[in-house]
Amino acid sequence: MLRSSARFHLGQIVRHRKHPFRGVIFDVDPIFANSEEWYESIPEEARPSKDQPFYHLLAENDQTYYVAYVSEQNLIADYSGVPVDHPDLGDIFGEIEDGTYPLHFQLN
Repeated sequence: MLRSSARFHLGQIVRHRKHPFRGVIFDVDPIFANSEEWYESIPEEARPSKDQPFYHLLAENDQTYYVAYVSEQNLIADYSGVPVDHPDLGDIFGEIEDGTYPLHFQLN
């Protein structure tokens, strides 16, 4: 069944349920919108359903910064209050306010 709304929002800090990284959401796809090659690269027993929101994150772990694409089922909200240090944050968001990053500009 297709869900009609996303659980998380733009600018929200989230963490992955299974892998040690966190990030800030900068885009949301209502259903899977990446390549089949990307999807098939996930081990079959760990592949998420395609009919759920997928989030684009400015992500970080202990070693690096990157962009991640993660299904809703694999994310949890991060209420730690610790800022994310991704170098591209300033291109999209303002300074963190109450644990969330406000957008710099209005989206369509």
